[in-house]
Amino acid sequence: MTDSGVKEWYLRYVAALNAHELGGMDEFIADDVVLNGEPGTRDDVVAVMKYNIDAVPDLQWEVEELLFDRDRIAVRAVNTGTPVKEWLDVPPSGASFEIVEYAIYKVSDGRFVQMTALHDSADLLRQLAA
Repeated sequence: MTDSGVKEWYLRYVAALNAHELGGMDEFIADDVVLNGEPGTRDDVVAVMKYNIDAVPDLQWEVEELLFDRDRIAVRAVNTGTPVKEWLDVPPSGASFEIVEYAIYKVSDGRFVQMTALHDSADLLRQLAA
């Protein structure tokens, strides 16, 4: 894929996440994938996404920066939402959060084979406990 093709493909992935449409993740995520250093499957990744969306039904990702280097994608995104259920061992309080996420992906045959996401979990928990 060209950089513009990868960008369009990645933005479709984010649009699906923001619409909470997880049924078509096979377009984006390989059957076998490494998530944050742990081997797993697309179903494992989708289960994590479903857990997060179930607890935070207004969860959104806003891409701020997007970089490509051969088979790698790097993203800086802002994640926002308001949990309505216990999430990350924190009961819902009505508090919303806004955190920066840094994500790095490796793509093979047009799908993610490695997915790594980093964020300041202490800041996230501080915002939820406020």
